[in-house]
Amino acid sequence: MKLILCGDLVPTEVTRPALERNDLAALMGDTLPLLSSGDFAIANLECALTDRDTPIKKLGALLRGAPADAAVFARCGFTHMGLSNNHTLDYGVDGMRDTVQAVLDAGMTPFGFGENDRDSRKSLFLEKDGVRVGIVAVCEHEYTYALPDRFGANPFDPFDTMEDIAETKKNADYVVVMYHGGKEQSIYPSPRLRKACRAMVRAGADLVLTQHSHCIGCRERFRDGEILYGQGNFNFVEAGNPDPQWKSGLVVTAEFGETMTAAYSPVVVTETGIRLAADEEKTALLSSLERCSEILQDEAQWMARWEAFCREIPDYVNAVKNAFKDIPPGDFCNQVFPHYLDCEAHEDVWHTVFPSWHKTAQQP
Repeated sequence: MKLILCGDLVPTEVTRPALERNDLAALMGDTLPLLSSGDFAIANLECALTDRDTPIKKLGALLRGAPADAAVFARCGFTHMGLSNNHTLDYGVDGMRDTVQAVLDAGMTPFGFGENDRDSRKSLFLEKDGVRVGIVAVCEHEYTYALPDRFGANPFDPFDTMEDIAETKKNADYVVVMYHGGKEQSIYPSPRLRKACRAMVRAGADLVLTQHSHCIGCRERFRDGEILYGQGNFNFVEAGNPDPQWKSGLVVTAEFGETMTAAYSPVVVTETGIRLAADEEKTALLSSLERCSEILQDEAQWMARWEAFCREIPDYVNAVKNAFKDIPPGDFCNQVFPHYLDCEAHEDVWHTVFPSWHKTAQQP
């Protein structure tokens, strides 16, 4: 079995003309043969597909595409869409239900969500040529996650998710985890994220892909599993975004037979969509991946880079300074501090910027 696994897919103002013209070449470029080369092609659909104008109140961007976009993605070769991320509920539960229906109407299969936090834990199973692969899709706690009494995306839990992986492995030959989390723009995983991904491998995962960081990160082999910390964007083209990391990503071709292999194909943005990186671009992106992966194996270097990244972000200190100020009731500034506590990626930065007593040099 061959799976084509893509990162974040979001319609934008840049790609809107190609979507409305059904211009697959402008939208996807020469990634189209790659998308159709597998038995199944999967992306993380990081937005709502809805006509509703009912945005939720949140920190950060609100992402939305048209329901008709789903049919265009299906024509590109996609068979499945992961919905476990921090934007599928941007336009409310009804907007997320619209998204599910749009994906189904286009002939694709949505996964990574449920009627509540228990129902959302169900895995996706794919079968081909006598091989069965289970896919577990989870997201960190950032707005869209399902609750005991609310429809939403499958929330990561350090205990439940490991159980889900182990149960999935009992019913499949291989397990892929799509983990939507980790600090945005961080090339290196936090200590917690690395520990969690390694625990996923110990629980039975053969391939772990972390998404959401919007940059290509690093990778490692752990025991018999492959972990990619940061898949980068697939097709999320923003006009005027100055961050070069935003403009590339990795398509993962995973083949499952007697063993599992994973190959990485870099993609880059164009004026209308994306294309495969070629020649020097491809070499540079893959070489950077390997250099960062080597640094990851040196704990001192890895931690120095992670800590430096965290300390360059002023938001966390400011959130503490403003947490207990006299802010008018109902002002959304009151939500900054608890939001940073709720989401695992933000909590990871907390623990670095504000080290606890046993991690400081002031111990007696």
